[in-house]
Amino acid sequence: MRVYLPATSTVLADLAGSGVLGPAPLTGFAVTPGLREYYLDDDIEELEYAAAAEAARAALRLIAADPAAARRRFVVSADVADGSVVVRDDLDRGVVRIAVEIPLAWCASIHADDADAESTVAVAVEQIDAADLGDPSAEEAVDDAEGFELSWYATQELADLLAQLR
Repeated sequence: MRVYLPATSTVLADLAGSGVLGPAPLTGFAVTPGLREYYLDDDIEELEYAAAAEAARAALRLIAADPAAARRRFVVSADVADGSVVVRDDLDRGVVRIAVEIPLAWCASIHADDADAESTVAVAVEQIDAADLGDPSAEEAVDDAEGFELSWYATQELADLLAQLR
């Protein structure tokens, strides 16, 4: 199953150093029955984009919890055996729990904000909790961050991506 994992620059540095995303269990996003029902779309590419967007939003929460993290959203896409993934649509649409660490070899790509998104993402990080609680101005700040498209990187470019953050 293709899963999308929210990440921070700290998480990516750990991945580069250890070669694994972990420890397990991990929370990610995927095309689940709940996501399909919410988006009412049969186009798998559109549904995967929606799952990645949910992971990017979750990355805002991870950044908020990590003062050392760059103010950029990161999403790691990985292919994980179905038996290691449990659908948790009861938590939120598209949520999955992954029972194993994910080796870099399972990672297909990394998606990242460009530098021009940093100030907008920084504001969204400060507003994510209020947005989750329905504050309209906070929701607008998060929507502004979500307006930035994430750039695509091959996993072989991880070191170069991290070097851009220094």
